[in-house]
Amino acid sequence: MSDKKTGQPQQPQGQQISIELGEKEAEGIYSNLAIISHSPAEFIVDFTRILPGVPKAKVMSRIVMTPQHAKLLLHALHENILKFEQQFGEIDIERQQQSGFPVGGKDGAQFH
Repeated sequence: MSDKKTGQPQQPQGQQISIELGEKEAEGIYSNLAIISHSPAEFIVDFTRILPGVPKAKVMSRIVMTPQHAKLLLHALHENILKFEQQFGEIDIERQQQSGFPVGGKDGAQFH
């Protein structure tokens, strides 16, 4: 079934999705640097780990998504940061920016 206005498939209302989390994925991957780039069709987020005294960072995980999903992720992160700060207080990024690690680049946004 599709929406008559957009032609997009409709999701049945109240549909629940079962998400499986494997043992390896449940451990997570630590990242303190993300490099974000994009093309007209996709956003690419490379999660890396940079360590003091090590001149090379290794990409630990790469996520490729559509621009629409990237924007949905932005909104979901924003909502969750607001909830986090309401519970635990404001997240201080000033100290992080003074650490000397890169925070932005010409070809992509980064965090650390």
